[in-house]
Amino acid sequence: MVEAKPTVENKGARPRPVGVAAMTSKEVFAILRRHILLIVVLTAAGFAFGGGSWVVAQRYFPGYRAQTYIEVLPPVETDPMQIVAAQVQKDIQYQHRVSMAYVLKGQSSMQDLLRDDKVRATDWFARRGDIRTALRYLQRDFVAYAERDAEYVRVSMTCGKASEAALIVNEAATLFVNSQGVEKQREVGTTLAELSKRQNAVQLEVVRANNAMADIRTTSGITDLERPAGRYWRHTFELKLDDLELQQNELLLAIRQTEADMENLRRLAEGPVTVQIEHAIEMDPVMIVLAQQLAFQEAQLSGRLSRFGEDHRVVRETQQLVDEIKERRRLRREEMAEQTRQASYKNVQDRLVVLQQRLQELNNLRDQAATQKRDLDLARVRYERELTDRDERLKMRDDIGQQIEKQRLIHDEAPKVRLLAFAPEPLEMVALRQWWVWFPAGTILGLLLSIGLAFLMEMLNDLVRTPTDVGRFLNIPLLGIIPDASEDKQVRGIELWHVVRQAPYSLISESYRRLRTNLELSGLADSVKTLLVTSGDAAEGKTSVAVNLATTFVVQNKKVLLIDANFRQPTLKRIFPRTAANDSEAAGFDFGLSSVLTNQCGYQDVVRHTGIDGFDIIDSGPLPSNPTELLASPRMEWLLKEHRKNYDHIVIDSAPVLLVSDAKVLAKIVEATVLVFNAAATRRGAARRTIGELREVDANVAGCVLFAAKALKGGYFHERYKSYQEYLKPQLAGVSPA
Repeated sequence: MVEAKPTVENKGARPRPVGVAAMTSKEVFAILRRHILLIVVLTAAGFAFGGGSWVVAQRYFPGYRAQTYIEVLPPVETDPMQIVAAQVQKDIQYQHRVSMAYVLKGQSSMQDLLRDDKVRATDWFARRGDIRTALRYLQRDFVAYAERDAEYVRVSMTCGKASEAALIVNEAATLFVNSQGVEKQREVGTTLAELSKRQNAVQLEVVRANNAMADIRTTSGITDLERPAGRYWRHTFELKLDDLELQQNELLLAIRQTEADMENLRRLAEGPVTVQIEHAIEMDPVMIVLAQQLAFQEAQLSGRLSRFGEDHRVVRETQQLVDEIKERRRLRREEMAEQTRQASYKNVQDRLVVLQQRLQELNNLRDQAATQKRDLDLARVRYERELTDRDERLKMRDDIGQQIEKQRLIHDEAPKVRLLAFAPEPLEMVALRQWWVWFPAGTILGLLLSIGLAFLMEMLNDLVRTPTDVGRFLNIPLLGIIPDASEDKQVRGIELWHVVRQAPYSLISESYRRLRTNLELSGLADSVKTLLVTSGDAAEGKTSVAVNLATTFVVQNKKVLLIDANFRQPTLKRIFPRTAANDSEAAGFDFGLSSVLTNQCGYQDVVRHTGIDGFDIIDSGPLPSNPTELLASPRMEWLLKEHRKNYDHIVIDSAPVLLVSDAKVLAKIVEATVLVFNAAATRRGAARRTIGELREVDANVAGCVLFAAKALKGGYFHERYKSYQEYLKPQLAGVSPA
């Protein structure tokens, strides 16, 4: 297992969907190594179980199998209607053999076998007691199998005695072969009777169909109902209906055109006189005469004006005559325009009425033709249905006649089955009673059961135990892995909070340094000053991670401030107890983070020295009545802002995320958050809820730390422990490395 490379997530980023990766071959091998003892024990138990079962089967359930063969000839060879025997497909022959095997294994054949005196005298029948019980066992142990590539049916019987197995098989085969002759004649007679009955019934159906066809022609009055075969033909009713529909369509087009013309003429009659009408008016004989008179009088007027002047009586009379001619022309023009427009409009109206009357007549004729066509279609449907039914019955009658002739010819033929040889007594037990079946079967069963149980135990364990679990189920960067303290000899007797200082050469101390290095390589250690360390539930190792991570920063000659923000269960006061040597000014006082947030003291008054250069802490202080509100107050942000000026890193140990809201409030104001998951206590669901709670408040979750990870067999730390101890053996022994 390899640690996931840490990455910096943008603040407010939403989680991507978590995809469960397939298990690798290395992980499968690791699971098998961890449960090797279980696998060995259950495999050995399976081997012993198989051996014991074989012994019991040999002693109490012996089995001998006797078998013989019955030849089954192809069924088509009995067809007397064929002059030359046709080649039968293998599948058809095989299906016939299967049918014979079913008959041999059928309940009727088995009951006849159990009524045989020789079978009833056997110990096998005596142990069963009655026919019903014996039939149940016989159907289980008696086998009739049709060979696919040979013309045989294999018959076998398994029971406790070899002689009885051979006897039962031979009796079953003999009874079956003998019954086939009688059965064949009975089948032929029954078939002939059924065929004759069916032939008479079909003939009655033919007569009924002919009578029904005659009735349809009579009731419909249409004699040409049957369509000529092989050519296209249409009835007179259909042609008439098509012609009427064509005339109707043409008439509808004419009506639409007439309506359009009428609308245009209506607009012309109501509107001004058009050029066409003006031209028609000018061609009127009266208008032509008036025009000629007007031209003559205007010429006279022009001559008299030049001769007599305007005031002369003759000139005035001529002018009056010109005006009268113009007035007559105007009146004639208006009269002609109105007559012309109204006459055209009236003609179109009359033509539309005539077309609509014609359309009504065509509709009536079309309805009559459609009725005739519908009656024709109904009669044809009934007629063709009866015609099809009659043709089918005629063909069926002919087929039945051929079958009757065939059955009459084959009624005396011999059955197509015969016994090849009697079954000998078997010399050995069946294969399922042999040791080479039971021992391997028990061993394989135990092995499969143990492997399945091992994987079931792994699948039911939903703890976040390994780096693979983090990458597979949590979708969060893995910043570091802290081994379990019980497996590191260098930290025995040392409190986990002080591992980095008191056991610098231990694997756990090196893991904390790797955590710090991962933060530095990801850019968090340089750009992030305020770092929140929290977990989902209590007692998951967040305080140990916070203290040791702060210590690794101090080792780099950086100033670090560790703040205990867990008001409910403060720990730093116990880890770094107050002494007169390291905090004489605070003797007798219990100032802490809550004191600053409630304005009881200044932010510098609560800083306490741990006795380690560059390492200061702020205790939680007295438990306030409103811890969440205090942490969410602007004074908390101000406190962090002021201390950022004096420290390289500020590490905050907070309460669990899933228990109280303190950590969610702090996660919004710090620059990064590190989650701690305990490999022995944190479940996947709780871890996912913790990540979701923080991301809902747009916290910058930098990654997680897997705490108390145990060295599983075949896992990551199992080899890492040995390699690390071997590598640091000179330092641990007090010898300088080469």
